[in-house]
Amino acid sequence: MLRIEFFWPVMVAVREAAERARQASYRLASLPLETRNKAIEDIANALLERSSIIMEANSRDLRSAEEQRLSQALVKRLRYDRSKIDESVESIRSLMAQEDVVGKLLARTELDEGLVLDKVSCPIGVIGVVFESRPDALVQISCLCLRSGNAVLLKGGTEAKETNLALAEAIDAALSADERLKDAVQVLSTREQFRELLKHDDLIDLIIPRGSNELVRSIMESTRVPVLGHAAGICHTYVDKSADLDMAVDVCYDAKVQYPAVCNAMETLLVHRDIAYDFLPRMASRYKEAKVELRGDEETRRAIGALPATEEDWKEEYNDTVLSIKVVSSLDEAIEHVNRFSSHHTDAIITSDHEAAARFMDLVDSSSVMWNASTRFADGYRYGLGAEVGISTNKTHARGPVGLEGLVIYKYKLRGNGQTVAEYVGKGGRRFTHRKII
Repeated sequence: MLRIEFFWPVMVAVREAAERARQASYRLASLPLETRNKAIEDIANALLERSSIIMEANSRDLRSAEEQRLSQALVKRLRYDRSKIDESVESIRSLMAQEDVVGKLLARTELDEGLVLDKVSCPIGVIGVVFESRPDALVQISCLCLRSGNAVLLKGGTEAKETNLALAEAIDAALSADERLKDAVQVLSTREQFRELLKHDDLIDLIIPRGSNELVRSIMESTRVPVLGHAAGICHTYVDKSADLDMAVDVCYDAKVQYPAVCNAMETLLVHRDIAYDFLPRMASRYKEAKVELRGDEETRRAIGALPATEEDWKEEYNDTVLSIKVVSSLDEAIEHVNRFSSHHTDAIITSDHEAAARFMDLVDSSSVMWNASTRFADGYRYGLGAEVGISTNKTHARGPVGLEGLVIYKYKLRGNGQTVAEYVGKGGRRFTHRKII
């Protein structure tokens, strides 16, 4: 693994790193599954062997974050203790159990006798990733890219500099034994280097940003390379008039409180007017236990004590123990509000009415829609994807939690025995059969 330093001009250093990544991507595309699995198993073992070094590095980052008085939400994402290392190892090993997504036959069509067209999955190629705060992202994304046959260049946040360095060294040690894996994972040292990487659209196939709205929007506006990700995680839960209120209290508590600093945490609670005066006092009592600050519209504030919500609150991703609440008069009003203010990440309905649930799930335009379940389930590991590089709100290529299948594309392979297009031209020419085999 190359960690690019400022020993020579940034433009040259980054261009050469991207070129090496391109060559590595060609090697990775042909590696058998056993080799790719061994690589990520070696990374899992290296994390365990170096756990004390990694945790010491993380402690230095945490002390620095406290000295800089960074937000508690950021500090929580930054923490990478033994339990987080164990989670990373578990995630890596679950990834190894996933079906191979490389070289998978997706379709086979006989164009004519002796002329057969295969559609086969293949790696995307070279992926650039920038992420903030969460050092476990470096491990997850490196392993996902290796398992799917992609080379990757990563840039982590300065707040996790020491932890990322320790993790990079662990990954480097794990991969160094196999020359075929050289340059498959490279770590950029500075923000300036990643900005330079965005210019090399002839070598980089995909950019994945994981971080704040400002970071993601800045990346999207700075490159011609396709960008996969989401700019915000403004998630809603709508409690319908036919909801089981005990269930609703539990689900809405989990969606906000279980881990408020992440993109799939609920930021706005919508409640049907018919049950608002029964439900909201019970819900507010539970939130009070977790010290959640509530901001509500006028009708919400008639039902419970809450700060006034402004129009800006409906657009806000708090990533903290803050929640905006709005009372609505109908299912359709809830759907309209969600589609207007949602970031199209994850939105949920709590109801016992099957028709209402179906309407909500059909009409809400988000990458994940849920019925009687917490928005926190929107996660690659929980979806059985092994892990994820991030959650995409795109409508092309990959959407929702992006695991292995989101890191491959496909190519067409045509096998013939000397056929020419001229043979199929004109009334007397040969005719295609276009017979679907698979």
